[in-house]
Amino acid sequence: MIAQSRPFGQRYAFVVVGVIFLCLLIAAGLRSAPSVMMLPLENSFGWRRDVISLAAGVGILLYGLTGPFAAALMERIGLRRTLLASLMVMSASTTLSLLMTKPWHLFITWGVFSGIGSGAVASVLGATIVNRWFKTNRGLVMGLMSASSATGMLIFLPLIASLAQTGGWQPVVIAVAIATAALIPLVWLLVPERPSSIGMVRYGAEADDVPPTSPASQGNFLAHTLNTLRRAAGTRVFWYLFATFFVCGFTTNGLVGTHLIAFCGDMGIGEVQAAGLLSMMGIFDLIGTTLSGWLTDRYDPRKLLGVYYAIRGLSLIYLPYSGFSATSLIIFAVLYGLDWIATVPPTLRLANEAFGDRSGPIVFGWIVAGHQVGAATAAAFGGTMRELQGNYELAFLIAGMTAIAAACISLLINTSRPAFDPQPQPA
Repeated sequence: MIAQSRPFGQRYAFVVVGVIFLCLLIAAGLRSAPSVMMLPLENSFGWRRDVISLAAGVGILLYGLTGPFAAALMERIGLRRTLLASLMVMSASTTLSLLMTKPWHLFITWGVFSGIGSGAVASVLGATIVNRWFKTNRGLVMGLMSASSATGMLIFLPLIASLAQTGGWQPVVIAVAIATAALIPLVWLLVPERPSSIGMVRYGAEADDVPPTSPASQGNFLAHTLNTLRRAAGTRVFWYLFATFFVCGFTTNGLVGTHLIAFCGDMGIGEVQAAGLLSMMGIFDLIGTTLSGWLTDRYDPRKLLGVYYAIRGLSLIYLPYSGFSATSLIIFAVLYGLDWIATVPPTLRLANEAFGDRSGPIVFGWIVAGHQVGAATAAAFGGTMRELQGNYELAFLIAGMTAIAAACISLLINTSRPAFDPQPQPA
């Protein structure tokens, strides 16, 4: 049971953000771990790269599909309960993978259970926290929390790549399991259910502020989640956002996050050095995504998305022809890193504008599901292309062209009128 008072007044919201930032950071580390485990698993068990990629893709897919249900479950049974249960599942599933000897063990542990567990510790968690704890500065706060995935790469990838290079895949599993378990007491002690639980209002709100209540808090949360999808799917703006976020996932953690280290390995670059490249991208994404949040509070999010996707597409098209020299890889890391997750704050703002604060987080969860469907597709697609062609060049070129297409789609989004009636619907 948490105490009913907290220091710092309204600024305690930033303590909550700090803890959630750590949760998102560790979840990002867990989801990026298969990229450095790929070669050690291949060497240890003789499993083909496309098989390992498919297991990673299952985890990424379930990571996304769990999101909208997790957002509704946070309203129905509580954010703390949902988050604590998810962290326990993440830690337990990664620990059990130490016993795996067959490919289906990898699918169950790193695919199914870690995917479901980490799905509640994702962008939908950030969106729920932003809507629940902040009335102002939402874009900036969402940018900070979105940047946690980049920070996760920054902190974890060099460490776990070093562990994988010296000790194989098992030390990577142990590190991730311990880091995930360490979050459980932090969440239990420091994250209240909502501001009213500790006698406060949202940051930036007046004393008489009444935050919107999600209709998912009553009735059958599964039915409400699916009903929200049904209503949102009847709007054009949902499919534009879904399509662009599909491409976002396809071009980030699906392809680059899963296969860049292996691509660099094919070009004679070691795992630790390649992980350092991803870490450099993480540094620039931390800058770019935070800046994106600040820009989202001030400028047209559609135009921001158009710029972000265009830069990303050109970066991916450039990489196969870069020669993989130190200079060219630094150029790629800077250009690509600046907008790795920069798309999240403007996408969340557009979802809230179109679907309202009541339904926005759940609809955003379905949009994030599109992101992870794209990521899962790219994870499997990249491995298949590598097996068929012996290299990743065409996979990266295709990804670059899809990002250019997403830049064009972004400019078609129109949220000037509500996408559907945001009033609660019976569940």
